Amino acid sequence: MKIGFVGLGKMGSNMVERLLRNGHEVVAYDPNLSADRFGKDIERMNSIAELVENLPQHRIVWLMVPEGNPVKENIEELAKVLKAGDTIVDGGNSNWRDTQSHAFELEKKGINFIDCGTSGGGWGLENGYCLMVGGDQTACSKLDPIFSALAQENGFLYCGPSGAGHFVKMVHNGIEYGMMQAYAEGFEVMEKSSFNLDMHKISKVWQKGSVVRSWLLELAESLFEEDPKLSKIKDHVEDSGEGRWMVQTAIDLNVPAPVITLSLLSRLRSRQPESFSMKVLAGLRNRFGGHAIKSK
Repeated sequence: MKIGFVGLGKMGSNMVERLLRNGHEVVAYDPNLSADRFGKDIERMNSIAELVENLPQHRIVWLMVPEGNPVKENIEELAKVLKAGDTIVDGGNSNWRDTQSHAFELEKKGINFIDCGTSGGGWGLENGYCLMVGGDQTACSKLDPIFSALAQENGFLYCGPSGAGHFVKMVHNGIEYGMMQAYAEGFEVMEKSSFNLDMHKISKVWQKGSVVRSWLLELAESLFEEDPKLSKIKDHVEDSGEGRWMVQTAIDLNVPAPVITLSLLSRLRSRQPESFSMKVLAGLRNRFGGHAIKSK
C-alpha cells in the first residue's frame, strides 16, 4: 500500500522505516526534519497539499505529531485537500474526547478518521508496536496491511468506535504510570536500606520467573548497569498529559484510581524545589501542638 506520513520525529521515523521494510510505499512530510535517512525509498514532499497530490485514490494519511494544536492544525490542512472516502489516522497520544470531535467534523465531509494508540517506543522499529485502533470498523479493516506491518504478531486490536483506540491507550499509559511508580518506590526502599544491595543484579534476577517481571524491568536493568546510583539523573519527572486525562476520566466515571492518581501527583511533587504545603503542615503542627519545626 501507499500511505502519506506526516511527522518524522522519534516515533514517526521508526514507523516509516518499518513500513518500508515491509514493502509499503511512503510519501512523507515534516517541515522540521529531513527524510534523507531513508534514501530513495521515501518520497519527501514540501507541503500537505503536495503530499496528498502524490497519493492514489482513497488516500490514507497517517499523523504522528504531538497532541493538541499540532493535530488540529494538520487535520484542518488535510480537510482542505482530501475528498470523501479518504482516511486520516492519528497515531499519536491524543485526548480521546478531541478525537471524537475531529471524527464528527470530518464525517460531515465523508472523510474517515481513525485513532490509533501506539505503544512500543524506540524498540518498536525492531520488535514491532502494540496498536489500539478506534473508528469506523469498515474503514479500519482496510488498513489491516498497514497495522500488520507496524505491529508485533497479533499486536493490533480494533477496540471500537471513534475515540476507543485513544481511550484504551490513555488507560494503558495510566497503568504505566502506576507500574513505574511502584518500581521506583521499591528501588528507593532498597537503596535506603543497610544491605548495600545491587540494583542492577536485582532488576536482572526479577526478570527470571518473578511475578513482577516486565519490559520496564529490562529497562531498569540497563539503567542501573550504566549508572548504578543514578548520579547523572535529576529527580525531576515530567508528565505528558495522558496521566491527567486518565485521572480526570476516572473521576468522571466515579472510579477510584488511587494508585494512578498518586503516581501523577508524585511527578508534580518532583518538580518543586521545596514544598509550601509541607511548610504549612509543619507550621500548623507547631502552633496547635507545640511540635518542633526545622528552621532554615
